[in-house]
Amino acid sequence: MSSQSSKQMALVAFMQAGSTSVYAGSWRHPAADLRFLEAGYYADLGRLLELGCFDLMFFDDRLAMPGIYGDSVAEAVRTGARPIKLDLSSVLGVLAGATSRIGLGATYSTTYYAPFHVARTFGTLDHLSRGRAAWNVVTSVNDSEAQNFGADIHLGPEERYDRADDFLQAVTGLWDSWEDDAFILDREGGVFADPSKVHELRYSGTHFNVRGPLTVPRTPQGRPVVMQAGSSGRGRDFAARWAELIFTGDPGLEVARAHYADQKKRIAELGRDPQSVKMCPMAYVVVGESEAQAQEREGVFLNDLVDPMASLTLLSELMNYDFSAHGLDDVVTDELIASTTGIRGLVQNLRSHIGGTVRIRDLAGHRATLLQGPRFVGTPKQVADQMEEWFTSDACDGFTLAATHFPGAFDDVVRMVVPELQRRGLFRKEYTGNTLRDHLGLTRPEPSKPSERGDDV
Repeated sequence: MSSQSSKQMALVAFMQAGSTSVYAGSWRHPAADLRFLEAGYYADLGRLLELGCFDLMFFDDRLAMPGIYGDSVAEAVRTGARPIKLDLSSVLGVLAGATSRIGLGATYSTTYYAPFHVARTFGTLDHLSRGRAAWNVVTSVNDSEAQNFGADIHLGPEERYDRADDFLQAVTGLWDSWEDDAFILDREGGVFADPSKVHELRYSGTHFNVRGPLTVPRTPQGRPVVMQAGSSGRGRDFAARWAELIFTGDPGLEVARAHYADQKKRIAELGRDPQSVKMCPMAYVVVGESEAQAQEREGVFLNDLVDPMASLTLLSELMNYDFSAHGLDDVVTDELIASTTGIRGLVQNLRSHIGGTVRIRDLAGHRATLLQGPRFVGTPKQVADQMEEWFTSDACDGFTLAATHFPGAFDDVVRMVVPELQRRGLFRKEYTGNTLRDHLGLTRPEPSKPSERGDDV
């Protein structure tokens, strides 16, 4: 592999505000820190990742316990399959005070929240963190979430994305409702701000009517960074329109290359610069001082900590489909996928990666063995070789690293892998800017014109 590169990869840490990482067996690891209900747990993780110069740490979220499998949360609770999910605004408040440079992101749903609430939450975070906020836009995935918010079933994919488009128009308009130079702060004259530079939005859409203006002035980044992870065709179109950082779940290099080319093409077709949007597939790193040690560690994750019921429980949650009606040897057919309303694109990617006949146990196994994204295993040099191959072959702009367990997996990356990437010139040795947009090389967006937002106050 080449030793130097002018292109710098992005590194994003994929977080959970709860008892496990994405890998449901992580809480069982003997080195796992189980202080997940304490503020210091998150503060320590933030400081560790900032030491490694990560661009961003962002938190995944679901608005319900996994309860689709067997129409019960019992297996999620018994196996620890992500039953705990803390409120992210509080967690990010802790991190804003504990760190100073790393970006801070959270998942908020366009299906179950309101545009004003989301705009205010992330506008506030961007101010309090001095320009480090990111919003991971999701449309939510299953009926359990719907039933926690007063509905019987989750909206279908098309309706969810129609609502999300409406939602983003309202949120971005609210973020622009204050002009950058609206403040006057004339104590003697008694003028706080210029009313001609604070604008009512008066947004009228199909799903939302929002008057505005936002009660949070325009933020250090202009707008918080927008993330998105849609993998279906409609999801990719949505990302092409709105996203500045795209989180993908590509299990293999060829799948990732095809996804990268397709997504960048969609971005260009909408008149946006494809280079201004970062694509960062999820990956796991299992690193050791020797290859044998790394493989031994990998074996622990694959064999000792995997509970098949946890995997099926999470697969049911992801697909909004009760897999308890199927045996592990049942074939995953087109008809089965068509009957689901969750994240179909991820399963399509896995079917493409596995090839041939795909059975329920294959999908569950991929959830269990961390292969919904690539798994880079070996010494620091070997791991860096694998990451560099993806990065330099038009498969990604960086990686969203998920943890096999907290905090050890990230400690290994910061201590062993990051220095090797830095030595090759692939990753920064220090932060050179203050905001998340600085880290990612994204421009500060210009506000929309007052005529596009509404009347002056």
